[in-house]
Amino acid sequence: GGVYSAEAQTLALAPKAAVRDTGRVMSEESATRDLAELMRRMAAAANEQDFDTADRYYAPDAVWDSSRTGAGIFEGAATIRRFFEEWRSTFEEWEIGFDELLDMGNGVVFSLVRQAGRPVGVTGYVRQREGWVWVWVESLITSVTTYPEADMDEARATAERLAEERG
Repeated sequence: GGVYSAEAQTLALAPKAAVRDTGRVMSEESATRDLAELMRRMAAAANEQDFDTADRYYAPDAVWDSSRTGAGIFEGAATIRRFFEEWRSTFEEWEIGFDELLDMGNGVVFSLVRQAGRPVGVTGYVRQREGWVWVWVESLITSVTTYPEADMDEARATAERLAEERG
């Protein structure tokens, strides 16, 4: 054992994402923290079914591409909202969280997303993990692409490539 500061104890107990979303260079540090905080707020709003708050994070012409996970492609913030309302309505209980949340730079974020829920009329829970690649422009989401857990390496590579291309 030993004596640890309150900060060290907090970091030791914090989810991996809270420890890993630091900036690559000092000039990006506050922007990284800001995107990570925006994403946490958005997830909290989704968990509370506060779609009005969650909507504020999407550009009007945002694209949500879940074709790799079989859900389809949704164009426009209003269409994305309807997709989420319909998705959420199929669950008695549901929550979303981030096991990893990495700012790749230049408005690109990679997240390892964890969803868990109890479908309507069912006693058991379902769980799902996916890799999501987010593109932000001027504090708004312009695109999200979801990848099944089996394609996590492809999702990370895509996020890295997009961050380089946008640099």
